[in-house]
Amino acid sequence: MKAIIPAAGLGTRLRPLTFTRPKPVLRVAGQPIIRHAIRTLMAAGITDIGIVVSDITRGEIQHAVREMQDVNLTLINQHEQLGLGHAVLTAREWVGDSDFCVYLGDNLFEFGAKPFVDRFLQEKPAALIALVEVEDPTAFGVAELDGERITRLVEKPRVPPSNLAVAGLYCFTPQIFKVLEHMPPSARGEYEITDGIQGLIDAGQAVLGQRVVGWWKDTGRPDDLLDANRLLLEGLETDIQGTVENSRISGRVVIPASARVTGSQIVGPVMLAEDVVIEYAYIGPFTSIGRGSVIRNAEVEHSVIDAEAVIENTYRRLQDCLIGVRAQVRGGREMPRTLKMIISDASVVELV
Repeated sequence: MKAIIPAAGLGTRLRPLTFTRPKPVLRVAGQPIIRHAIRTLMAAGITDIGIVVSDITRGEIQHAVREMQDVNLTLINQHEQLGLGHAVLTAREWVGDSDFCVYLGDNLFEFGAKPFVDRFLQEKPAALIALVEVEDPTAFGVAELDGERITRLVEKPRVPPSNLAVAGLYCFTPQIFKVLEHMPPSARGEYEITDGIQGLIDAGQAVLGQRVVGWWKDTGRPDDLLDANRLLLEGLETDIQGTVENSRISGRVVIPASARVTGSQIVGPVMLAEDVVIEYAYIGPFTSIGRGSVIRNAEVEHSVIDAEAVIENTYRRLQDCLIGVRAQVRGGREMPRTLKMIISDASVVELV
């Protein structure tokens, strides 16, 4: 069995972070999101994975997944971004006659994909769709069921037929390609995977729904990234190998051998990457800090700090922050009376 990870989109809801990097390479809990997706598929027994990329995202995706072992990764170019159905159809030649999963590369599942994949392989429906109960179904594809059989799918309905949203995990037989190749675009000009699945239903094929057990997180917005980071760090196990001097460490904390903590307090769960330097700082729960970052004379909690960032002399605690690669947050030697900023397009600054 194979799997497809669509990773060609621009991630506009996560700007400005995605002005320079595609969404699947943004980090949560110390790893690019797409690596979490690949490991989820590997844990389900799938090691032949095609990643659908665009001309823009190809280089960053390739860099993010380099050196991953025990998995066969193939990059598949989607030259036009015309919807999820089109992304799946783009991978048709690579898939061949195999059954396959589609795993949206920005989705995370608490209990992974193995129970889902196992059920598909055992029952062999034309499609098996992951479903999750949500409070506002209007932002999702929504399923209507008769028992476990899906009878209708509606993409982002104004009047939802149920509160069961289509989560980012699907399993298909190659029959889906015959539907997708003859399917017209939707009103918004895209080839919707939900329309393709509805085509299977209309043809009398068995399309089953499986409700997601445990948490599910679509990391499409900034708050979702922070929440995903929190959920993943909940399962962190302590591993302290680096230098810790005159510091207090409590809770579940990861400090690699090349990291250094001096005169600081860390309250886990916290994950430090390689070559991180923490000096005279407070690092609070649910914080992950990327490779080579420096935090000095500052307080940070419930935040994601990417690689080679510098945070120092801030005098106020940074909380619920997403700090990008090589970003700098610096204060003066005294309590600030003014704020000096360079703010990129679509950035958000909240002075709370």
